Amino acid sequence: MADAILLPVLAMVVAAAVWMARRRSAKGSACCGEHDAPLRRMGAADRNKSHYPHEVTLSIGGMTCDNCAARVENALNELPGTWARVSIASKTALVRTKDMPDLDALSRAVAAAGYAVLA
Repeated sequence: MADAILLPVLAMVVAAAVWMARRRSAKGSACCGEHDAPLRRMGAADRNKSHYPHEVTLSIGGMTCDNCAARVENALNELPGTWARVSIASKTALVRTKDMPDLDALSRAVAAAGYAVLA
């Protein structure tokens, strides 16, 4: 009698696991949406390098794809007087600023996007 109940339940569990595995492989399971449409990078409004006399390179932790890099870049570019370019290959952000860079503010912006500035 127990086998009559256990076998159908086990079959349902296996079927659900197979369905979830197929779904993940087709749509992706990354939390950052690496299989979704690419995020649009929002550059700084002012792109004249001469207006940004200060420059700092930040090492960014947690990025795994281009969408991650776009999220970090957009978060940094939202800060006033900041122009950032993020590289997923080097896992760095080149940040140009009009005033002395506020590393705490830059770190908070990166953290708000879900990533971390590494020391």
